[in-house]
Amino acid sequence: MDDLISRAEALARHSDSAEHYTRTYLTPAHQAAARQLGDWMREAGMEVRVDAVGNVIGRYDAASSPRGAQSPQSPGAQVLLMGSHFDSVRNGGKYDGVLGVLVPIACVAELNRRGERLPFALEVVGFADEEGARYQTSFLASKAMIHGAEAMRPLLERVDAQGVRFDDAMRAAGLDPARTDEARIDPARLAAYVEVHIEQGPVLLNAGRPLGVVTSIASGGRHLVRVFGEAGHAGTVPMGVRRDAMAAVAEMVLAVEARATALGGVGTVGLVNVKDGTGNVIPGEVEFTIDMRAGDDATRAAIEDAVRADIEAIARRRGVRVESSRRHDVSAAPCAGWIQDQLEAAARRAGADPIRLPSGAGHDAMVFAEVTDVGMLFVRCGAGGVSHNPAETITAGDGALAERALLEFLRGFRTPGG
Repeated sequence: MDDLISRAEALARHSDSAEHYTRTYLTPAHQAAARQLGDWMREAGMEVRVDAVGNVIGRYDAASSPRGAQSPQSPGAQVLLMGSHFDSVRNGGKYDGVLGVLVPIACVAELNRRGERLPFALEVVGFADEEGARYQTSFLASKAMIHGAEAMRPLLERVDAQGVRFDDAMRAAGLDPARTDEARIDPARLAAYVEVHIEQGPVLLNAGRPLGVVTSIASGGRHLVRVFGEAGHAGTVPMGVRRDAMAAVAEMVLAVEARATALGGVGTVGLVNVKDGTGNVIPGEVEFTIDMRAGDDATRAAIEDAVRADIEAIARRRGVRVESSRRHDVSAAPCAGWIQDQLEAAARRAGADPIRLPSGAGHDAMVFAEVTDVGMLFVRCGAGGVSHNPAETITAGDGALAERALLEFLRGFRTPGG
């Protein structure tokens, strides 16, 4: 099978930044990475298409399917869909997302080398945008495959940090914003969706296990909050009469941390921006993001309600005004028990002793869980389990074991009653 490590390294060279690995939606680096994935899919024996939002999709036909049937909309056998994303966070790691595209490509290549086709078609998707780092559009690519233009329409007028509109970025990449509904697939054609991913945490590492089977994916919500105070001279406005937007935000950030900790979830403020900020001016307007997650929807809702109340109370006490908008909302997604069982059995046949564990991170599998059964296979992280970080790593041995486990899964895959 192909060397996952060298391919991940090669793909990481397609970066928006010369200093670190960053690859965001539809930049030149992103488009180059898409072409590279397409080339590897073709080498593996797949027919390749790029859909209306930039997803790269390779198809390996079933034993009984006519050649040229290229999508889940086409007649023929059902499709087992696999994949993950090839965009990244800023200054991220080389395996997040990418591993879940490279592992199934390697498995299809091995099937093709053997001249073996399965009773169902295989499709491998490199999702063009999952992280949403450029336009704050989490799960954009998988949502487009399920909801088409409905998912895309609210995003088309957004602008990135350089002022480039979303729809203009699509046009520059050769995509037509008016045709986004063509990315939609027919979920009735799906047998299931399966995703391979690095764990992004230390559980497998601490347990000494290279592979894990995911039981569920955590609920998550993101908000953009704007705080409006009053700008003023840093040297002449007395402390007691200031309406300092940044000081209010500092309290709000700590409230997010405290509430998430107390209520059993996680809360993160990842971006803070002072509008027209200057070192000698009291901040008059500040915006920040909040990411709140929990293992179940009720706990996440409780955290959000408590944080919202705290922010409103801080704003009243400090004499500032607050506006908030929800930018992302996904329910907790259980992984299908029958897929968990088959993944575990396949991992054991490959020589691993997997454990079952939940995912605290969000994945494209959450979107597909709306319309089909999903499963996930986790691969152990090194470097203490860190992810979304340049130190993110896996071993070649663990990568090869993930390939063997997924290949075993594919060759033994059966739907319930099938």
